[in-house]
Amino acid sequence: MSRTRTVISATFAVIGMGVLGACGLGAEDAGSVKPVAVQQQQQAPSTPPAKLVAAEVDGLGQVLTDGNGMTLYRFAKDAAKPPKSNCDNACATAWPPLLSDGPAEVTGVDAALVGTVIRTDGKKQVTVNGWPVYGFAKDTAPGKALGQGVDGNWAAVTPAGAKAEEKAVSVNVTEIPGLDQVLADQNGMTLYLFTKDTKKPSKSTCDGDCAAKWPPMLVKGETQVTGVDSKLIGKVTRSDGTEQVTIGGWPAYTFAKDLKPGDANGHGVGGTWYEIEPAGCKVAEGKEPTNAAADSTAPPAGAPSDTTGGY
Repeated sequence: MSRTRTVISATFAVIGMGVLGACGLGAEDAGSVKPVAVQQQQQAPSTPPAKLVAAEVDGLGQVLTDGNGMTLYRFAKDAAKPPKSNCDNACATAWPPLLSDGPAEVTGVDAALVGTVIRTDGKKQVTVNGWPVYGFAKDTAPGKALGQGVDGNWAAVTPAGAKAEEKAVSVNVTEIPGLDQVLADQNGMTLYLFTKDTKKPSKSTCDGDCAAKWPPMLVKGETQVTGVDSKLIGKVTRSDGTEQVTIGGWPAYTFAKDLKPGDANGHGVGGTWYEIEPAGCKVAEGKEPTNAAADSTAPPAGAPSDTTGGY
């Protein structure tokens, strides 16, 4: 009998602890308590609105970039009508989809062309004119477009949702007062060599801030030439994986302070930057452009060059 009372008492004690544990909660409150996992799931943050920005990318013209300036692409194996993404798993690791739970914020893009598609994992991917859009993991900085043409299936996407077409890269002869004949790119912008680079073997040493001030002449495929021996034209792989045009072995650049065709404001900057002549050499000593704007980084005639290389 004593043992029976002990078991009954213990049972009521456990029930009592349960009641006390719910102390202060009414019937409604007690029924509304949810498991921790469910609460965490409900509180999980949603994907913030994506950004679509129209921007100029060398060699491609105007294409779409994300909020960080990274080039966006479309995949030929996807579908646009109706929208469908066919890039999952390892593909989505190499080509991260642009995700957005809400309407994307757009700049330079017709908002009526922008929508979303539900991916196989349930996430919403941004579409432009029906095409799902992606980034590329090997693009390490704004302005890069290393994904252009990969496997014949990937292309940067334009603000209209079309595939971006690569612009032909060309080297042409032009006349600049005071310098006579020098070389220019397909836009008529003066081309320069950097004496701290090497021509045998071809090697570019201008990266980072230097490359921002002296944009390398990048190319995919062949370089067209006019008035230049095609045997002088080549290309070299830069440290970021892009390919740069070489002329006579020298990597070729433009200058950010040249604002229009015929400008030669980079002449002699830092004592290391010079226009390229049609023979693939730097312009002859003693020549000076008569239309160049004054540049504080160019040393006076006869003065020793600085050690910064002009950047």
